[in-house]
Order: sequence, then C-alpha cells, then structure tokens
Amino acid sequence: MAVRAVSLVVLAFLSALAGFVSGPIGDAQAQPQVYRIGFLSQGQPPKAYMDALKLSQFAEELVRLKVDVILARASSGAMAAKKATRSIPIVFFAVYGPVEIGLVPSLGHPGGNITGVAVNASDMAGKRVQLLKDLVPTLKRVAMLSHPPHPTNAVQLEGAAAAARAVGMQLEPVPVRGADDFAPALKALRGIDAVLHADTPLFITNRARLVEAVAASRLPAIYAARVYVESGGLMSYGSDVPDLWKRAAVYVDKILKGAKPGDLPVEQPTAFDLAINKRTAKAMGVTIPPSLAVRADHIVE
Repeated sequence: MAVRAVSLVVLAFLSALAGFVSGPIGDAQAQPQVYRIGFLSQGQPPKAYMDALKLSQFAEELVRLKVDVILARASSGAMAAKKATRSIPIVFFAVYGPVEIGLVPSLGHPGGNITGVAVNASDMAGKRVQLLKDLVPTLKRVAMLSHPPHPTNAVQLEGAAAAARAVGMQLEPVPVRGADDFAPALKALRGIDAVLHADTPLFITNRARLVEAVAASRLPAIYAARVYVESGGLMSYGSDVPDLWKRAAVYVDKILKGAKPGDLPVEQPTAFDLAINKRTAKAMGVTIPPSLAVRADHIVE
C-alpha cells in the first residue's frame, strides 16, 4: 500500500548559527562571519512523512539558496543532498550503510563533497535480535516489519536474519508500505514469538501507531530508538542520537574552518542506548531478566 499523501511542514530550513561558527578572531570591531546551514530531513511528528520526490525538491532548493553546508539526516536526506549538489559540502548523520547504498565509496576516504556519521545497519539489526533472545530465551520465530522502498531495508533484513540463525531462531520478514499496514500485518501473524522493525522514517514518523499495533498483538517487541519506549514500547536499542548530533556538528565546524569533506573519514557511533519500559512489561506479563535490566541506560518504571 502506498504511503498516503498528507500535508507537510517543510523540514528543509536555513539556520544562522551565530556563536557556533564565526570568522577569525581579530579586530574587535570586525563583524563575525555568519554561515548558513541547510538542514534536510524526513519529517517526524508533528511533521508528516515526506516522500523521496519532495525531499529531492527541498535539497535542490537548498542548493539554489547557496547554503554553506548541508546537514542531512538519515540515508534519505543524505542521498537527496548528494543528488542535488557536487560542490556544496554535505555532512550526514544517522545514516545506515553509506557504502552499501552508494553514498560514499569507503568510510575511510569518502571523497567528493560528503562525509558524516554512519551506523552499521546490519550490526544494529542483529543486536536487536540478540536482545530479544536475551529478553525471552525461548524465542523460536521472530517477525521483522520491513519497509521495502527504503534503501537500507535489505541490509537491515540481512543482518537480522544472520543474527537469528546464529541463536537458533527463524526470522520472518513482513513488508509494509505505510502506517495503515501495521495493524493488519501484525494481526495476520501466526506462530510468531516476538517482533522488531527496520529502522526507517516510516516507523519513527508513525511510532505511536506502531506501538499501539504491537501492543494489540501482545507480542514482545524491540524498537530502534528510545522515543518508542517513551511512547509505550517495551524495549529499544539504538545509537545515542544526541551523540550523533554532536559529532555531526563537529564536522560542520571543521568544514566551515577549511577542512575538505572528502578528507574527513566517516565516523561510526561509539555510544548506544538500551531502554526498557517496565510498565509495559508488567502490562504484558513479560518478566525483564535482571541481567538485561542492569544493562539498560534508561528505564521507564
């Protein structure tokens, strides 16, 4: 089912960053140089889901506005920015598998006008499968809601499937095209012990509906970020998002001070976040093993 068309508040905007990056310190009367940063990202509530065509149009608009740097969130934003310009520096963050999706030729030498902070899509999906097994050791079959149009969908499925095989579980991909598919897809499952999902904008944009649909299924689930747990989800594991923002900002700063994007290696996250909602676990009758609870960075009591 196609994603339904909805209104959108544009999330491609310009920010004047006074105080973040300024010109050389010298004459006290000299005016500091103020740079313009274009920010490109698919929407999250209260913003709507943005399709690839609109995202490309906004990237082209940033190029016409002659911003100094484009900060692109997620693979969709990064790919749209790369397609729009070969000259304006691009810093991406929270991108899964930049080499696999053709964003950069290598992490060590991205080349061209682009660099940023990436996430290993395969490893992250595999880690979530392992955490589900730690939560419920008797798991045999796990369903993974996937979003086939997304460029990293296949990589995430492969990582989850490999991890499932390693711990003696079977992974069943369940493709969805939009939020209206969540509930019907979960209701149609048979013989499934737990659920996870691909980490794509479709799911995080519609996280309330996803959490609600999973709750109705009564299946243990792990999500891709803490915001799902804060919305009532059982458990989540992902990169520390504020840390990704900070590291991307450092690269923007370096570029505006003269560094070439292609010479800056693509970084990978070193900080991760495991969150557990004990209130949800109690409502579902799920016991959180002490060995898992002690590893959590955030617990909703």
